Amino acid sequence: MIGKTVLDNGIRVITEQIPGAHSVTLGIWVENGSRHETAAQNGISHFLEHMLFKGTERRRAQDIAREIDSVGGVLNAFTGREFSCYYAKVLAQNLSLAVDLLSDAFLHSVFEPAELEKERRVILQEIHMVEDDPEETVHDLFSREFWQNHPLGRPVLGTAETVGAHSREALLDYRFRNYCGRKLIVCAAGNVEHQRIVDRISEAFERVPSGAAPLACDLPYYRQGVGLTPREFEQVHICLGARAFPQNHSHRYEAYLLNTLLGSSMSSRLFQTIREERGLAYSVYSYLNCHTDAGALVVYAGTTPGQAREVVELSLREMGRLRREEVSADALEAAKAQLKGNLLLSLESTDNRMTRLANNEIYFGRQVQIEEVIRGFEEVTATSLREQAEEMIREEELHLQIVGRVDEGDFTQADLTFG
Repeated sequence: MIGKTVLDNGIRVITEQIPGAHSVTLGIWVENGSRHETAAQNGISHFLEHMLFKGTERRRAQDIAREIDSVGGVLNAFTGREFSCYYAKVLAQNLSLAVDLLSDAFLHSVFEPAELEKERRVILQEIHMVEDDPEETVHDLFSREFWQNHPLGRPVLGTAETVGAHSREALLDYRFRNYCGRKLIVCAAGNVEHQRIVDRISEAFERVPSGAAPLACDLPYYRQGVGLTPREFEQVHICLGARAFPQNHSHRYEAYLLNTLLGSSMSSRLFQTIREERGLAYSVYSYLNCHTDAGALVVYAGTTPGQAREVVELSLREMGRLRREEVSADALEAAKAQLKGNLLLSLESTDNRMTRLANNEIYFGRQVQIEEVIRGFEEVTATSLREQAEEMIREEELHLQIVGRVDEGDFTQADLTFG
């Protein structure tokens, strides 16, 4: 059973009671992420996420860690391009502790200067770690070039330059401006009573100002392009992507199925063709990266320099096939069954249930029932799938990003054709 209450200051409290569950996952979501930052602020949302667990007016960082560990719980956070989330997972009898820890960290963190400088060094190490990982690097570079001159293309972590410039005053001001009631969603799933959560959140967050609702962002511009970044890696790392639909698009079910057929599993076309049949890559897959108003369908593969062209050509061929050919009835039914199975299995986790509550609120403004999702998959036909592939996957909007032992001129825009 799902319940929703909007508090006087605009905070939305959404819960799902799951009969038989022993745990509760509680999350505080902020509709603010890296795409809402200016260029100079890049990385400040992520920096803020780190600082909220580094000590409050009544707890040191060690106390926060010790208290959650003492009940076998999990306390963590993450930052994305459109939101940040702070969450705890505990046994149901420890829900009061989870609410107290999260609200204390969220509302009363002190941003002690010594801790701030320590955490700045930690984040810089995190940035360096990404830069040393070629797979992470190629995804970041792909986003930067695909979403060129748009906030969606900026790294969530920020850069060494921007992170080095964030002051304590800037962090506090950013929190004050963005961590307000109309941007907050509190979600809980598991062995939980809706009114109990509403009462606890209302009491803890009553002084949070309502503030302003999230602002609409400018739409990105898509264009064809090739980016080559020479690095002395053993493998060449490839990202090839096209435009995809936003999260709430009416044809999102076709997009999910296209991704499933293309490369999201071991039975997918890319995995079978590139890895199983030809042995050209160990890691090859595709994924959807979709937001409020934009999206991307991205193929990744890691291969040797001498085989990079063949991998790119095969990836383009499979993308082109989705545009030209209707999939067989058996292949379509198998993809539908896979997605429905993945969805239903994910519902066994209170973490996933809590996240689903938040995503539905952020992207749809309502709770999309499981039956509606399954019906959406069932209604997709081979013809509608091909038609939406033509709409999404266009040569004039393809972007290829490669990191490794490549030279300028190895790949050009003229190579980005479906053949």
